[in-house]
Order: sequence, then C-alpha cells, then structure tokens
Amino acid sequence: MAIKNAYILDLLARTEKRNANEPEFIQAVTEVLSTLEPVIEQRPDLVEAGVLERIVEPERQIIFRVPWTDDNGKPQVNRGYRVQFNSAIGPYKGGVRFHPSVNLSIIKFLGFEQTFKNSLTTLPMGGGKGGSDFDPRGKSDGEIMRFCQSFMTELCRHIGADLDVPAGDIGVGAREVGYMFGQYKRIRNEWVGVLTGKGIPYGGSLARKQATGYGLCYFTNEMLKANGMSFEGKTVLVSGSGNVAIYACEKATEYGAKVVAMSDSNGYIYDKNGIDLDLVKQIKEVERKRIKEYVNVHTDAEYHEGCAGIWTIPCDIALPCATQNEINGESASILVKNGCKVVSEGANMPSTPEAIDTYLANGVLYGPAKAANAGGVATSGLEMSQNSIRMSWSFEEVDEKLHGIMKSIFKACDDASKTYGMPGNYMAGANIAGFIKVAEAMKAQGNV
Repeated sequence: MAIKNAYILDLLARTEKRNANEPEFIQAVTEVLSTLEPVIEQRPDLVEAGVLERIVEPERQIIFRVPWTDDNGKPQVNRGYRVQFNSAIGPYKGGVRFHPSVNLSIIKFLGFEQTFKNSLTTLPMGGGKGGSDFDPRGKSDGEIMRFCQSFMTELCRHIGADLDVPAGDIGVGAREVGYMFGQYKRIRNEWVGVLTGKGIPYGGSLARKQATGYGLCYFTNEMLKANGMSFEGKTVLVSGSGNVAIYACEKATEYGAKVVAMSDSNGYIYDKNGIDLDLVKQIKEVERKRIKEYVNVHTDAEYHEGCAGIWTIPCDIALPCATQNEINGESASILVKNGCKVVSEGANMPSTPEAIDTYLANGVLYGPAKAANAGGVATSGLEMSQNSIRMSWSFEEVDEKLHGIMKSIFKACDDASKTYGMPGNYMAGANIAGFIKVAEAMKAQGNV
C-alpha cells in the first residue's frame, strides 16, 4: 500500500536510517505503518505522545556469545539473540529460533510482529523474540543439549515468568525446550513457567503442538464464512512439514478440504489423491527424514526439488507455513492465475510486499500472519495460565479456548477494517486492531 502521510513517511525514513542493513525488520515496519494512516489522522494524540517512534524501537536488544563443544571435543561458537520489543500489555512473549539464517534483522522483525499478534489474542502478553544461528540439523542429541545449556546459561539472566517467557519456533521443539528448561531450573533453583512448549509431564499444555496449525484453520474458516465460502471440497496447498504445516493439513482435511501438496527446505511433494498425513507424520516427526521419502511409499505421488514450485500447483486455498518471504510477486501471480481465492499465513511474514499487493489487487482473501497464526502464542499464553495456577486443562478445554480466541481475532480484524474504511482488508484490520491496544497502553504509561 502506498504511504501518503508525511509523518509516517518521515518516521519510516528515520527508522530505515537507524536500522540500516536490516531488510526483514524494515519490511515488517513498512507493512504495519502503511495501514495506520487512517488511525493517525483520527488520533493526533498518539503522534503527540510519540507512540509510533517508541513502538518501532525495541525496549531491549541482547546479543551474546554461545560457546559449546561438539562430539569430537572441538569448541564451537554461535551467536545468540533476545529482542525484548514491547512490554506495554504484559511480559515479553515470543519464540526462540535456531537456524543458520538467524540474524538481528530477522529477530527484530519477528519481535515487532509478535507485539501486535499477542495484542490480538486478548491475552496480557508483550512482544519479544530470540534465537541463534546454530543449525540443529545433523547434530547429535548430545551436541544439541550442550548448545541449549550454553544458550540458556546466558539467556537465564534476562528472562523470567513475569518478565520474558520464550517458546519454540523453527529448529526449537519439545526436545530443545526441555534442555533449556532443565538448565534454567538448575541455575536459578526454581520451578516456574519460564518457557512454554514444554513436555506434558513437566508443565506443558495439551494442544500446544497442534495450536498454530489448528488456529490457522479456525481463523481461515471464519474468514471464509464471512465471505460466503467454506473449506468443503476445496483444494489446498500447505508449504512446510513441521508442526504448523502438519496440523494445518489435519484440520483443513477435517473441514472437508483436500490437501494435495506439502514441502520442506529441499523440495515439495504433490499427491493428487490427497496427502497421506499419517505418513508425513511418520517421516517428519518419528524418523526425522526429508519429505522426498513420501514418494517411496506413494509411488504415484510426485517429488520436485526446490520449494517455490509448490505455488505453481492449481488450488483454491494456499496456506504458507514454512518461512518468511516464501511467496514473492511472481509466485503470487501464478497462484491468482491458477484460480487461488484465499491465502492465509501459518508462517511469519511468508509473503513479500509484492505478493500482498497482488493478493489485494485481485480480490484474494488474505489472512495475515499476525492474525492467522496467532494460535500458537495464544496457547502458549494458556500454558502460562495453567502453570500459574498449578493446573492442567484437558485437550478439549484448551482447543475450545483456542477456537474462541481465533474467532475473536478474526472479528477484531473484520471490525477494524470496516471502522477505518477498508472492509475486507484483514491485513489492515489486524495491524490496526493490534496497534490500538498497544498504543493506548503505552500512552497511559507515559513516555517510557
């Protein structure tokens, strides 16, 4: 969306200068600011209070060395990050990502997005994000444990149950969370809900594993219903094959859709008969192998190297659940040409600005990540609640609460888009609804 407001253009220019060489962060800030013009025009008090200048600047950025020893006894060193972006409405909350691509720009963009995503959940959580350029692929359990323990040895100084509560993300699952939680408990000599995504025996929440994927489909279903559509009988593409993708595939299938493609970082599979999800779970969750193993069992399915090709398959609904910027303008145009009517995001910022412009220009229903994939952090918030009251809820109880939260998120996006003259633009609705709550809290707390 083209920005016309002089104040926002000036703020964006200053933010770009201050955060040079951080393209992912600038992309996220630009996307949000571009939708806030009608709010700024109606709320000059927020400009006067300097809310926007503060909201694009993290409260705290922590970068640290992570030394560890590999199985050959050789010292290794990685870089660790924790960006505590905004605590206006609650303690910092956001995942930890272990991936070679991790850098300060990516962690800042994720923390910025997390601030508004957490606001939309209605739960009292601020925004933060962390991670490391450590690559868990190909590492032994012992190497991963030693790395996680070293990472937490520094991180434990900066987090706490009422301060900052990290969770998992790409490369960080129950195993990694367990190692980090154990090290935190060992150093601090206390059992508190300082991490979410824990194993069920030691304070984890039922339905957390399914939450982001299920929540994505709950949000998408509400968006479809509001526009006279449904999942029933639709052909769906799901990129990725981690937790988000697997459980988005599961819930979309329950809703009556046929998922025909999934992927990993090497390539994608296409099964015209519908994805055999039990097999995908076996390959990815049990055997920890690549998605190409699928065609060894289903010989009539196809495997193709490279990830981007998945978006060339004709579909009704696309659910990108892999990583940031996986759909560019060209891929978005192919989706539109092939009849795609809905794109709803399970990953964080998987669509480039050019892709989003293509969706909006062609009437594609677009569910932005900060709203559509908020189910994971919402259920993390529910895990925090359970830890605080020393209780565990059933899967059905958590799932029901999650469903209610995702319905309320869609309603907030829909209402805000209509209130500010952009009906059906759920990206603008999500940004505005998430922003206003944080902005009001920041203004009330003074210039801090």
